[in-house]
Amino acid sequence: MDVAFSLGNTRISVTIKSVVVAGWTGRNFEAVRHHIDELAALGIAPPSQVPLYYRVSNALLTQSETIEVLGDGTSGEIEPLLIQVGGRLYFGLASDHTDRDLERHSVAASKQACAKPVATPLWDFEEVKDHLDEITLKCWIEENGREVLYQDGTLAGIRPLTELCIGADMADGTVMLCGTLAAIGGVRPAKKYRMELSDPTNGKAITLSYDVRTLPIIS
Repeated sequence: MDVAFSLGNTRISVTIKSVVVAGWTGRNFEAVRHHIDELAALGIAPPSQVPLYYRVSNALLTQSETIEVLGDGTSGEIEPLLIQVGGRLYFGLASDHTDRDLERHSVAASKQACAKPVATPLWDFEEVKDHLDEITLKCWIEENGREVLYQDGTLAGIRPLTELCIGADMADGTVMLCGTLAAIGGVRPAKKYRMELSDPTNGKAITLSYDVRTLPIIS
């Protein structure tokens, strides 16, 4: 499966060989515990180890502005993205959209159930690796007809990305979603998402927006 990205004015076509969704990647144990607790409140079992590396289908990656999900029990979350091509790492933005209802039965299955929106722009990892902790992540959702801040933090809240690369056995063609931040007000569904990853050292940003179309559950 080939996916087109952009590096500045250069187009990069990446042959995707594997997609990894890293979970429970918080650097601060208390923050990880908070996320585990908020999901436990939804009936989701705690992880067997921290962090975990879930494999999902390559076909789940999408750059569409709309994804389709089954039922009302799904939600997205902002995540840094890593892609290895030709021995080099590239840095981007994605959403780990997940079926929360299914997550109560199997986290691995819930990761496989939804498309994973990814932004088209990428940055060279070498250009940001020395100040990753300063990079900010923000996610807004539409709720009750207005946009509200849903996630807000920096990469200092997530384990070092080079450490996650080792854990995931990154190789050419590997794409990894690297974990997320706690949701402000708790994990919940939304119909619209807007996400921004920004680098305060150079003023650059990568954005990602998508709508969620809910399909009926027919019994």
